[in-house]
Amino acid sequence: MKVFDAPALRRAVGFADLIEPVAQIFAEFSQGRGQAPIQILRPAGDQGDAHVKSACMPGRSIFTVKVATWFAAAQPPTGGFIAALDARTGAPLALLRDEHHLTDVRTAAAGAVAARALARPDAAVLTVAGTGAQAYLQALATCAVLPIEQVIVWGRRESAATAVCAALAARLPDRLVRAASDAKQAVRQADVIVTATSSTTPILAGQWLRPGQHVTAVGADDPAKAELDAACFHRADLVVADSRQAARQFAGDLRAAGADVDAELGELLLGRHPGRADRSQITIAKLVGLGIQDLVAAETALRLLEHGPPERPAPASAHDLA
Repeated sequence: MKVFDAPALRRAVGFADLIEPVAQIFAEFSQGRGQAPIQILRPAGDQGDAHVKSACMPGRSIFTVKVATWFAAAQPPTGGFIAALDARTGAPLALLRDEHHLTDVRTAAAGAVAARALARPDAAVLTVAGTGAQAYLQALATCAVLPIEQVIVWGRRESAATAVCAALAARLPDRLVRAASDAKQAVRQADVIVTATSSTTPILAGQWLRPGQHVTAVGADDPAKAELDAACFHRADLVVADSRQAARQFAGDLRAAGADVDAELGELLLGRHPGRADRSQITIAKLVGLGIQDLVAAETALRLLEHGPPERPAPASAHDLA
């Protein structure tokens, strides 16, 4: 069994490599194909958890089992690996010791797919709530698929928001990037809002939203977390999830709001649901993260590692942005 470490994986694959593979496998999944069970373990109570996500898809040469960890006592707090196994024999083929990198970039790719499908095509202002690696990557990914001219970063710690802005400005020299001290004003000014936090209480209020906005929420991926308040879901004209079943089971804020899912992202990509109907609608993409994303991330990483990818700017890690 081949073993690949995190530095090699960071050099090999970034979010841009995964946008189209993630879009394709979302569409396949919404056709009723494949399996993507999720299990959440809490070995350290609210101070540490492990998300175990596995996936298989007909026609794929491998299936995957991922363990992604978050422990407050660790530095950086996130870690984990993906095991790739032969889909015909079950033999272990590779261990990708990615330290959460593949999870980070496949989540950013999913955010890009959602923004491309649901935001107004002329969206110019992006507000990101969060100051970790995922907030940084979501900003880059959204800018890759929409004509964003200004990026606003809000976080509970001003110094952390400023650090993310500095990292983004280096990668986005043609955009205006700035930190915001007031979350409400940052949201009001945006065409697209991304929430990428580990918050257990809502950080985005529905009363702040205005017609025409799109929200991509990626942080509240288990029942204990919440980023959006109930009013967000009740005001939304369209709520889309990566998986209806997973969102109903694991999206803490959607569950607390008693809200439901109008469509899966894959259904929009297949043309089975029209998506945004007009410029004035408020749309929400609620993404909890699926094992099928890890499957295509592993496939892509193994292919790029085999062919020796060119050097690229390494995405920031959670440790870099701490």
